[in-house]
Amino acid sequence: MTATTSSDLLDVLIVGGGPVGGAAAALLVQAMRSERAPMRIAVLEPKRAMPVARSAVMADAPRAKASASQAPIDLRVSAYSRASEHILSAAGAWPAIAAGRLCSYDRMRVWHESIPPASSNVLMFDAAEVGEPNLGYIIETRLVQSALLEAAEDGGASVVQAELATLSIEEDYVRVETKMGETAGETLKAKLVVGADGAQSAVRATVGLTAEVSGYQQTAIVANVATARPHESTAWQRFLTTGTLAFLPLSDGTSSIVWSADDELAKRLLAASPEQFAQELDRASDLALGETRLVSERISFPLRRLAAHHYAAHRCALIGDAAHVVHPLAGQGVNLGLLDAAALAELLVVARREGEDPGALRVLRRYERWRKTETQMMSTAIDAFDRLLAHGTGPFARIAQRGLGFVNRSQELKRLFIRRALGIAGELPAAARVRSRA
Repeated sequence: MTATTSSDLLDVLIVGGGPVGGAAAALLVQAMRSERAPMRIAVLEPKRAMPVARSAVMADAPRAKASASQAPIDLRVSAYSRASEHILSAAGAWPAIAAGRLCSYDRMRVWHESIPPASSNVLMFDAAEVGEPNLGYIIETRLVQSALLEAAEDGGASVVQAELATLSIEEDYVRVETKMGETAGETLKAKLVVGADGAQSAVRATVGLTAEVSGYQQTAIVANVATARPHESTAWQRFLTTGTLAFLPLSDGTSSIVWSADDELAKRLLAASPEQFAQELDRASDLALGETRLVSERISFPLRRLAAHHYAAHRCALIGDAAHVVHPLAGQGVNLGLLDAAALAELLVVARREGEDPGALRVLRRYERWRKTETQMMSTAIDAFDRLLAHGTGPFARIAQRGLGFVNRSQELKRLFIRRALGIAGELPAAARVRSRA
């Protein structure tokens, strides 16, 4: 599409076109399709991904298609809940995602290192227990991003492939200067700017929205591994006194590991040879899936907790990691972000239909009150899991660790946890509750 010119006034400019920013744009254009005067939406994203499979289709060559299907799965994957599936469907992106490489997981097995992986005290969640086809999907980030940005463009939004250079908030609009490398880009003006630009959000910093940031003294190590035994469409998670280890099932039969290890241990694991790393992984997993073998490189990132003090200011709103970052042990990061996107889009559509300015603080405060309460509750629960189940050694920790077996024997408690895992509990946006039939 033709890029927005400096003389145009956008309704909403979203800075950051990852899954969360892309979802906000796609949801807005989908919701406004039937309006006589739909919103004017743009997304600022310098690094637009194209999935391997789609690149092959565009090449229109059988050999390229075969190569794409055999290409290794990207290291950047996330677990998407049922609520997120509904949001992606409402955004018009699910058909393209479902046609790509994704793996549903039907069960979860969670246990503490003090018990063997085959123990009856292992906490097991099964989608069949609540009449669901699965508990969610493991999907490559680039596939989700591509599908959402295409859906946004199909609905009339524009995607500007440039970086944020400067941002200034005026009384009636936000002015954004863009750049590509050292080259100055165009000027964009919008009634509302949405910061979807991650934990190091330039939007948050420029606007002056502060955040509480604290470290876990842990490093997340991510890699893809082959295992001697099949993953059985199951997500496996073991709590260790040195962190948390998760195996996420992938569509090619391998697994993505997310090993949240104490910093000193992580240094040794990253310095180890592939063979040494696999041996350490076998010990940490207690061979729950048999012997392992690295089939990718290892990437790592320090774990931080981030909580913005406010999610909104005059003509600015924060969503996703720009507003909050939680520990990855519960796999809720992207799901919380998609709920932010759906809640903000829902409130902006209502405001538009009532003739309100989308950048007015009274509109954005409604979003902040809604989502801040939900994310704080989830963040507190996740931190408790990390302290008690992964690192705890005192009496309360031992009670929590033994409590996994108690939960496993209570169908009522298990159903409660499964609903939380599916993302279908709490105060949900409409897009998360009902699958789009469009």
